Amino acid sequence: MRSRGWLFVLPALAFYATFVLWPLVTSVRYSMLDWNGIGESSWVGLENYRRILTDPAQLAPIVNSLKLIAFFTIVPVVVGLASAALIHDWRSRFVGAFRTTLFLPQVIPLVASGIVWGWIYSSTGVLNQSLEWMRLDSWTRPWLGDFDLALPAVGVVGAWVLTGFCTLLLTSGISKIDPQLYDAAKVDGAGRIREFFAVTLPGVRREIGVCVIVTMIGALASFDIVFITTRGGPGRETLVPGVQIYWLAFLERRIGAASAMAVMLMVLIWMLVLPTQKYFQRDPTTKP
Repeated sequence: MRSRGWLFVLPALAFYATFVLWPLVTSVRYSMLDWNGIGESSWVGLENYRRILTDPAQLAPIVNSLKLIAFFTIVPVVVGLASAALIHDWRSRFVGAFRTTLFLPQVIPLVASGIVWGWIYSSTGVLNQSLEWMRLDSWTRPWLGDFDLALPAVGVVGAWVLTGFCTLLLTSGISKIDPQLYDAAKVDGAGRIREFFAVTLPGVRREIGVCVIVTMIGALASFDIVFITTRGGPGRETLVPGVQIYWLAFLERRIGAASAMAVMLMVLIWMLVLPTQKYFQRDPTTKP
């Protein structure tokens, strides 16, 4: 009987092994080589990893991706929580339109979003034109070409894209909270803010965990938005691991170094996601 059950699992397992496990093993093997993808390869062991960890230029993309977590994760979760709470309490026919407007960036391809935001941030774009109209000419600048503001500008695009996802998921989580809990809070004299922290926030703990994990992975594995808007520039200010892997593998033809960066990115994601998942899944009433 058990062997018959494995027959149903086998196709999915074979598909997973072919397209996930085998490429993963291959990437680890390539990361131990000095290879241009065509000619002969030579074994270098952990040298590619040592270069990444000791070379500031190689380590900078990982640091940039960690900085993007503030925009890709913290901003969408906070704004999503506020928007979800507002949608839950707001009794109006415009709620549906508000929810759709927030979620709209999710259905727009990231490449298209990157192109549009590139126009907005350009020297003659909507943002600078708006600042000029408000007599704030000193604030205008080529936002994606500014060494200090390029990374935050890209982060704003990521926050814009992911806020709708967080809002929709958290709205669904709030709708599952027992209404009697809100009634009890009101009987106890709790205001809107106290009600939010005492009832809403604990009630959507798991949904917040999903939002944090998905957006965190989006920040660490970002490629589309960065590649379309800045290609990692100016200089290396917005370079992230995804773009770095692309440059190493397809332009510099350093397959081993690109594979090592990919493996390190995977390990970094595991190191951040697994503890986060464990934290949000445990019962908050139990001691850690």
